[in-house]
Amino acid sequence: MSAVPVGRSVLVKVPATTANLGPGFDTLGLALSVYDELEVTVRPEPGATVRVEGVGEGEVPTDESNLVVRSIAYTFNAYGIDLPGLDLVARNSIPHGRGMGSSGAAIVSGVMAAKGLLEGVVEIDSQGLLSLATALEGHPDNVAPALFGGLTIAWMTPEGPRHKKLIVHRGVSLLVAVPEQARMSTALARSLQPESVPHEDAIFNVSRSALLIAALIQSPELLLAATEDKLHQSYRASAMPETDTLIRMLRQHDLAAVVSGAGPSILVLCDTPSQRLRAAELIEKHAESPWTSLPLAVDFRGATVVPHSTEAVA
Repeated sequence: MSAVPVGRSVLVKVPATTANLGPGFDTLGLALSVYDELEVTVRPEPGATVRVEGVGEGEVPTDESNLVVRSIAYTFNAYGIDLPGLDLVARNSIPHGRGMGSSGAAIVSGVMAAKGLLEGVVEIDSQGLLSLATALEGHPDNVAPALFGGLTIAWMTPEGPRHKKLIVHRGVSLLVAVPEQARMSTALARSLQPESVPHEDAIFNVSRSALLIAALIQSPELLLAATEDKLHQSYRASAMPETDTLIRMLRQHDLAAVVSGAGPSILVLCDTPSQRLRAAELIEKHAESPWTSLPLAVDFRGATVVPHSTEAVA
């Protein structure tokens, strides 16, 4: 018999994320005001079914192989608890394969759902959530902001992943430009990078990453200089040529444009709303294929889980 009563149900909400932010490869991430929502209910029958609404409908698996279900199962197994039968409804708004943290959001959705379902059975703290999500994702730069919101610095230690959440300066405005057709696999993007980089390039990125923290929390006027990168974007450029062309064009217009996550979406960090408007206009003018420009806010709350129903069915 499951430790979780039949009929228990939770609602989960998880923000999109953008990682790297230019120089902060595998370290820096921002939570964005686009959300996936998930409803999970414990049922008497074993197994799991998933109904997907919105992004991914008709594309992603709707059985136990679904990434959200696998993340729930991983969390239950980590605490030695049998997985009950589950019904899931996923209402997705985060684009897939566009560099906005869709896989990280799915993982965090599952871990948070498990946390809610296990309330009163096992208490999972914030460090536990980060460790579980990182083990599933492989790196913490997307799952940390998805879990905790805001600007996050994530790093690995022998004891596991750690994070620090920071509040972004209110003068920073975000624009994410999303191509309608092009997608990018994170695995493919990583395969394009060399195993080692020149010493001077490493020093360059250390300086820009430090500067970027100052720019995001205190001095937005430094964003253009702070978003320069020599570690990953140039190596991946051949796989997303239009992204690379648009970023170069935007930066020539003094706009702090970078690849969002693994791409192909573009993140523009602006220090005024008028800059954001100008970036959107330039993308519309110069893009060769359809792009959608999303003026977004930083999500400061991160992932949430609330009970939906705790009535057991006899």
